[in-house]
Amino acid sequence: MTDKLSLTDAEWRERLSPEQYQILRQAGTERAFTGKYEGNKATGVYMCAGCGTPLFSSETKYNSGSGWPSYTAPVEADAVNELTDVSHGMARTEVRCAKCEGHLGHVFPDGPGPEGLRYCINSASLDFVPKD
Repeated sequence: MTDKLSLTDAEWRERLSPEQYQILRQAGTERAFTGKYEGNKATGVYMCAGCGTPLFSSETKYNSGSGWPSYTAPVEADAVNELTDVSHGMARTEVRCAKCEGHLGHVFPDGPGPEGLRYCINSASLDFVPKD
């Protein structure tokens, strides 16, 4: 992974929309079935909305029925960091961008594919770049 991106709170607020700030910097979440990429079926790459790092490919995106964009794996293993999240009275695995440490969502062990993982990611934490 490349060098970390470290900005002040004021710089993050200037760079991000209020919804993006709440999710990426305060570990919030969007309501199920409201994110702009939940139903996106176009071919391309999903980038971190905070720093532009490539995170997920449309090739690993699938409809999990959860209401959030879901992926079986990140584009590169070191593109994301996984941390234990014990908020809300349960233990989950939080997913953060490895470069800017922005909160993306969570990963669960109930997905398809060889690893059986479901990266459940907030649309507001992503920017989509369609394939030419």
